[in-house]
Amino acid sequence: MQDSEVFLQQLITGLSNGMIIALIALGYTMVYGIIELINFAHGDVFMLGAFLALTLLGMFGMEAWPQHWQLAGVVLMLVSCAAFCGTLNWSLDRLAYRPLRRASKLSLLVSAIGCSFICTNLGLFWGGMPMDVFAGGVAAAAPKDFPQLVPQYNLLGESAVRVVPADIAVLVVTIPLMIALVYLVKRTRLGRAMRAVAQDSTAAALMGIPVDRVIGVTFFIGGALGGFASVVYALYNNTIGFQMGYRAGMDAFTAAVLGGIGSLPGAVLGGLTIGCVRAMSDQYVETRWTNTIVFGILVLILIFRPSGLLGSTRREKV
Repeated sequence: MQDSEVFLQQLITGLSNGMIIALIALGYTMVYGIIELINFAHGDVFMLGAFLALTLLGMFGMEAWPQHWQLAGVVLMLVSCAAFCGTLNWSLDRLAYRPLRRASKLSLLVSAIGCSFICTNLGLFWGGMPMDVFAGGVAAAAPKDFPQLVPQYNLLGESAVRVVPADIAVLVVTIPLMIALVYLVKRTRLGRAMRAVAQDSTAAALMGIPVDRVIGVTFFIGGALGGFASVVYALYNNTIGFQMGYRAGMDAFTAAVLGGIGSLPGAVLGGLTIGCVRAMSDQYVETRWTNTIVFGILVLILIFRPSGLLGSTRREKV
């Protein structure tokens, strides 16, 4: 394979993984934009969505279905995991975050970290289920193989550069979701309520906007995006584990900060940047240096542009 073909292959891989990171990062940036909370449990909600997808796959035996029915199985997983992760994220807000809404930001942050640990341990217990797809439950902490429901043939034929249906599936799922999210925030009544609460929750409440309900819906939408991302991630990478939420969550959080926390286009740009940097570093440097390079770029950008690539600088009243 020539150098140009290697570069192009890594670019395709980076963009595909970057789209998944961007989808998770949107959940981070939506919650932060409306209540200024870094929901550290978001990555673990994403992880539990992947475990639900594998559970549904094993429960219904989707791996043995005819190929045209496997597509219906993927749609079932997408809808189920989105609903599950959205409900779980909404529950975290209702039970853990809403009672502390008027407390210090440090209290909310500690609560989010606690929720993250709880979800991680739920994933560990879930990995011990006595099902064939979980290796009979004998190694709960071990990574789980996710069967290939999406074909792996090269769409470019005999070309050295591989574009497989899984790459197209990432685009088919993520791009419409991002467009729908932007339309929701910019063009709908709910979106206007979200922006009003994000700008000034007290004034929004005085204008009759149900602030807690709007925040709860925001958590649900952010969790649902994580649920969609969990299925796409599992189908693309074919391996999941109870600690995957930490890695994916850190990448998504970094992407959100890199692009400008609170900015939807910034989260997408940050996700694509992180995905491409990781792919190029793995190929041209060494895998062990990838995290150093990613966070080094983040530090440099925040030094010269603290609000992120597309973030806006706001003055805080004192």
